Amino acid sequence: MKIYSLLFALIFCFAIASCNKDNSSTGSTHVSVKMTDAPGAYDAVILSVKSVVVVTDKGEQTIAVGGGPINILNFRLGKDTLLAAQDIPAGKIQQIRLVLNDSGNQVVVNGTTYNLTTPSGQTSGVKLNVHDQLVAGIDYTLRLDFDAAQSIVLTGNGKYNLKPVIRAIPVAASGALTGLVTPAASSPKVYAIVGTDTVGTTTDATGKFYFPGLAAGTYTVNFVPVSPYLTKTVSNVTVTTGAVQDMGTVTITQ
Repeated sequence: MKIYSLLFALIFCFAIASCNKDNSSTGSTHVSVKMTDAPGAYDAVILSVKSVVVVTDKGEQTIAVGGGPINILNFRLGKDTLLAAQDIPAGKIQQIRLVLNDSGNQVVVNGTTYNLTTPSGQTSGVKLNVHDQLVAGIDYTLRLDFDAAQSIVLTGNGKYNLKPVIRAIPVAASGALTGLVTPAASSPKVYAIVGTDTVGTTTDATGKFYFPGLAAGTYTVNFVPVSPYLTKTVSNVTVTTGAVQDMGTVTITQ
């Protein structure tokens, strides 16, 4: 009788523990990986992405990418393109790896096409550290902000190397900042500064600029135009999670 009582108690305790267990780390979540671009001074930047590897505390999940090479410069100013999507086990995400194909990566400069050398992109992949929780049953979207201006390096022998500079942006945990610079001919570099963090971009041909994936906070925005235009600073620009803050028209003077 005592043995049966002890056995019943053990089963009861196990059932209670199972009911109290946090189910957010079990099951699966739908992960979408999208890519957007910070402008660079090129006619086109063609990337041939083979796969996206999502590393969590449950292991590695490889998501194949289809659709062929993409011109990343087509996805500026808040536009993006879907690279890959798949259901994976829920858990704590630790790293994203972007794996490129051996060929098909190119840059077009003044109408001339050059192959991009990508020393490590094809094998182990471009590594991006991301720390977030994938909760079962909740879709998760990660935007990869490719910085074309910093990612392409011209070597001394006239070749171009691809050394990707990419920010991983959890969309639901960020805000955005946009505006229009006039005159567009001032072509400023634009810097959004909060504390010790600085994010940079450039304006497009119409003078528009766009910062995706900014943490909520109060920013100082610096505009550094070409000569003879003068540098301008706008303070106390508030960015809110889940919203796009529009600075309106910013006039640059000489």
